[in-house]
Amino acid sequence: MRCARRSKPLFFSNSLPLKTFYSVAFDVMLSLRGREVRRVLWSRRIHKLMAQQNSFDIVSEVDRAEISNAINQTMKEVRQRFDFKGSNAEVALEKEELLLTAEDETRLRNMNDILQQKLVRRGVPLKALSYGKVEPAAGGTVRQHVSIQQGIPQEKAKEIVKFIKDSKAKVQASIQGDTVRISGRDRDTLQDVIAQLKARDFGINMQFTNYRTN
Repeated sequence: MRCARRSKPLFFSNSLPLKTFYSVAFDVMLSLRGREVRRVLWSRRIHKLMAQQNSFDIVSEVDRAEISNAINQTMKEVRQRFDFKGSNAEVALEKEELLLTAEDETRLRNMNDILQQKLVRRGVPLKALSYGKVEPAAGGTVRQHVSIQQGIPQEKAKEIVKFIKDSKAKVQASIQGDTVRISGRDRDTLQDVIAQLKARDFGINMQFTNYRTN
């Protein structure tokens, strides 16, 4: 009785000896293993670099509640002052601006002086206000629109980023909506950048918030 001849697996062929096959397979395994090791090492390196980053945000924010408080205090004083007796001078808080109205420019200016004093006491920076021209209004009165800055305008954000890059400080600056984020590995360098920004007048209200340290 003749024994059936066992067939060779398909991957064993006369053109690829068994020794060569195992050698190729071993090389492939080493290559795949090497790629995996490199990927893991690179991932760890990126994670380490990110973990070493410190950052803060440059923002421009105004507390509307404090503006409302300053307006209420302003109107209370206006109603009590002799030079405003019988006057309809008023400060109104609208969506994104203030509206000042009075019988003449003198009373408008005096009321604005009171308003600014109250705003400063409430911690509202005057740089957050942008005054329009005094315009004639109904009934022989005058009015003035005052814009309230919320967020850093794009042109100012670009100016801030350029200033930081020109300073050659080893930090990264990026515009994120209406804020500017500054990041770097050295905390002292970030503090130096803040000092430089405070010393430079960009003509807008700025705060430094969201400190992240690692």
